[in-house]
Amino acid sequence: MKLFALTGGIGTGKSSVASRLAERGCVIVDSDLIVRDLQQPGMPVVQAMVEQFGPSIIDEQGALIRPAVAEIVFNDPEALKALNKIMAPAIRAETDRRTLEAAETGRTVVQDIPLLVETLKGRPPYSGIIVVDVDPDVAVSRLIEFRGFTEADARARIAKQSTRDQRLAIAGFVVDNGGTPDDLDRRVAQCWAWMEACPQVPVPEPHVAAAEPA
Repeated sequence: MKLFALTGGIGTGKSSVASRLAERGCVIVDSDLIVRDLQQPGMPVVQAMVEQFGPSIIDEQGALIRPAVAEIVFNDPEALKALNKIMAPAIRAETDRRTLEAAETGRTVVQDIPLLVETLKGRPPYSGIIVVDVDPDVAVSRLIEFRGFTEADARARIAKQSTRDQRLAIAGFVVDNGGTPDDLDRRVAQCWAWMEACPQVPVPEPHVAAAEPA
């Protein structure tokens, strides 16, 4: 199968690249969507999060209050580590399940993984890794304009992720998204030509969800 990883820092416009690849027939396995699905009311990961952080993180209907979780983990490395121990195995298992399902279609599969640098160890071999890149100041401006962040919050979120250099170091192809939508169309077309020349890889073995080691 052809299996690619797509990553990029917050505010780089990774979703715009993913949507263009989907238009070319790729199956997008979206980690953010997987997280939202896993965190629906009553799901096991939500129950585990309540056990870890207390009932104040859910509302009366059992829905996760995401700002409450963010407030707990954003400036507490130990709390963030605890959250990752709950979420990471479940995300990996569901990513693999959806990837295997998509592989049966014979189409190119793209795993959209925001934190790829942080979680690359142990992932299956990829046909290639695509990194969406913009200048950090451009990312900050976009987060302020389109997502309502303050500058301080935008820069803090960026600082919590892997660095631009770390992402570029693992890239097989870099999509520069610092220009216009037309510029991005051209760059994605170049990326697609590169993807077509990349090798097939074995269908990955399914990952079994289990608690992360302490």
